[in-house]
Amino acid sequence: MHVRPYTSADLDALRRIHARQDFDYAFPDLGDPIFISKLVVDDDAGRPVCASLARITCEMYLVADPDAGTPRERYARILALHDAGARDLLSRGFDDAHAWLPPPIARRFGHRLEALGWIRDDAWTPYCRRLR
Repeated sequence: MHVRPYTSADLDALRRIHARQDFDYAFPDLGDPIFISKLVVDDDAGRPVCASLARITCEMYLVADPDAGTPRERYARILALHDAGARDLLSRGFDDAHAWLPPPIARRFGHRLEALGWIRDDAWTPYCRRLR
């Protein structure tokens, strides 16, 4: 088994493999700089048969004083950060952002996020690998 860095010559083979997997997501743009690790496994004939493609994921954190101002003022601050944050992330090349809500606030705050256009994505099961 030979693991090696991806090259543009692998693109068509990986597109074909992705199509045969029949998952409900578009093949990613491997030229996008947020793909920071692209590794390929070749078979005995030197053909790509598997790839690991790692894209930077943006995890959002909100740090807000729960006692500063009225509920309306606190929500206005979140709205201001929401719009400014989206513009900032887009300018840095990100296509999406993710938020994992603590269980005590997930239901109530989740509704607020949904009202702002966030999507609760239960279609895919998330897993995390801690590297440190």
